[in-house]
Amino acid sequence: MIAHTQLTHRQLTSMIRAKTIQFAGNSKLKIYGTLHCRSGKRMQQRNRVFFMSEQQARAHHYRPCGHCMKEAYQQWKTCCPTMGK
Repeated sequence: MIAHTQLTHRQLTSMIRAKTIQFAGNSKLKIYGTLHCRSGKRMQQRNRVFFMSEQQARAHHYRPCGHCMKEAYQQWKTCCPTMGK
């Protein structure tokens, strides 16, 4: 997990192009989603973290976004609804 505040714009762009970073998350809400999610783009930079994979996000106890990852969210909701509470 990498905090957005730890990266320069150039580093972030480079990591996204190299596909080192594939998902973004909100550290306060413990939600992760795709880099293109409209909900995710609105979050404050100080709350944004990046993950290399879904497995990494789940290992940090983040749940899938209900907007950009509907199928994964529905699976999470039926499997582990109390995880984030």
